Amino acid sequence: YGDNLHVLRDRAHFPDACVDLIYLDPPFNSKRDYNLLFKSPKGQSSEAQIEAFKDSWSWGEQAEREFDEIIKGKNTALAQMMRSFRSFLGQNDMMAYLTMMANRLLELHRVLKPTGSLYLHCDPTASHYLKIVLDSVFGPENYQNEIIWKRTSAHSGSKRWGPVHDTILFVSKSEEHVWNNVFQTYDEKYVESFYRHHDDKGRFRVGDLTGAGTRTGESGQPWRGVNPTPAGRHWAVPNKILVEKFGAKCSAWSVQEKLDALDKEGLIHWPVKGKMPGFKRYLNRDAGVAIVDVITDVDVIGAQAAERLGYPTQKPLALLERIISASSNEGDVVLDPFCGCGTAVHAAQKLKRKWIGIDITHLAISLIEKRLKDAFKSSAKFEIYGTPKDLDAARDLARRDKYQFQWWAVSLVEAQPFQGKKKGADGGIDGIKFFRDLDKKDVRKLVVSVKGGENLKADDIRSLMAVREREGAEIAVFLSLEEPTRGMKSDAASAGFYESPNGKKFPRVQLLTIGDLLEGKARAEHPDYEPDLNFKKAKAEASGKQGELL
Repeated sequence: YGDNLHVLRDRAHFPDACVDLIYLDPPFNSKRDYNLLFKSPKGQSSEAQIEAFKDSWSWGEQAEREFDEIIKGKNTALAQMMRSFRSFLGQNDMMAYLTMMANRLLELHRVLKPTGSLYLHCDPTASHYLKIVLDSVFGPENYQNEIIWKRTSAHSGSKRWGPVHDTILFVSKSEEHVWNNVFQTYDEKYVESFYRHHDDKGRFRVGDLTGAGTRTGESGQPWRGVNPTPAGRHWAVPNKILVEKFGAKCSAWSVQEKLDALDKEGLIHWPVKGKMPGFKRYLNRDAGVAIVDVITDVDVIGAQAAERLGYPTQKPLALLERIISASSNEGDVVLDPFCGCGTAVHAAQKLKRKWIGIDITHLAISLIEKRLKDAFKSSAKFEIYGTPKDLDAARDLARRDKYQFQWWAVSLVEAQPFQGKKKGADGGIDGIKFFRDLDKKDVRKLVVSVKGGENLKADDIRSLMAVREREGAEIAVFLSLEEPTRGMKSDAASAGFYESPNGKKFPRVQLLTIGDLLEGKARAEHPDYEPDLNFKKAKAEASGKQGELL
């Protein structure tokens, strides 16, 4: 957890050249606010949604400070380019966005290994500027591809062509970057068009058995009544196929003998006797077709898709699997410095890579933690840095950012954060949790209130009791850094119990301290006969052996 610029500059965690592959899907500067949508049981309103991030930027003190760092830095090419950008763009939101990105790309270049690559996911709003920034940081000679991902089939545009794609800029640290050939499934239209012939071995297309240029040697002599020379050609035998079929001994054969051997194996296609034959290239559906820089076979995640976890800019797992497979090997380290809901780290874990994810909100960190546990169970072993591990760290977070503290604290009882940063909008509620009892009838509700400061008072509990009744919640949970007073405990006890059909009783108002939750001494008590009622659950993955932790 943390601002990725500060995290990346911590050389204890990120020494030079420690990462094999970087994928980043930063905010696009789209001028929109994105909400994180939580699962809502049938019959309950979907009011529990939180602003995941603001995708808008403005020039201010922070932008000025980061711009100054770039200008005074060692990369003079980038410094000169950023001065040019500022002269052209002025001090506006786009300039603030590019400054933020440039500073982070410098650190990402530092931590990338010489054999490493970086994929920057963006949209046409800023891709042309970002390409120039990448050239300044990585060198134009290390630019590899502009990859187009068609993320939707239709999108209306006002007086322009409908925007239906994202851009992924692919650069490497050097010409020695890792590359693995990755194949995608053949398109059926392609198969119908090119593999038009059939025999008892399957579908095939016809390839040339000749090469350009007339030769007077053996390869220019007639075979089976067909002379390639008048057409300005000569026989060109696919030696790789011959070696696979007959071994190294075929290298000593004459061209005529090689052609005879292929014909005997049924690998020669004769359209008409006496006409130029061809070589049968059979369809291997397992091999597929090599990936290209226009991706049309990976669909965006639909609103009702099982893969969707509620994060607003979530990318398909298949897209990240393709990138990671192409540009890294098993055991390599994959870094996503804007990891959001964790699709990149999920794909890395699935493909047996090591991984690091960074995000600036506790919402994202807790979402990824749950996603990995759901998908990989105990086989995914990881550590979380930056989130409070003890009471002092929790107090520090509460002082620095009360909203991040509230969202983190609510996650300790596995509740959804409620509303967001709108003043007075929460109505005394910081979190909400649904549960189903033994009777499996109506969904019940639990509300959470978080107190990050000192000076707890009895009114805090009385207010929470009123909120519980107003919201029709069966249980209310009060989370605090400090130990509740005797009077608060007395007021909470006076609220009585919620009784389950099996006779078990749960306090209506529960007072829990952050310290006890961190140490595992306490938990929110309620019936739980339908798990995964509050968060969408990631599909379980088959997992192999994982290497050591970073």
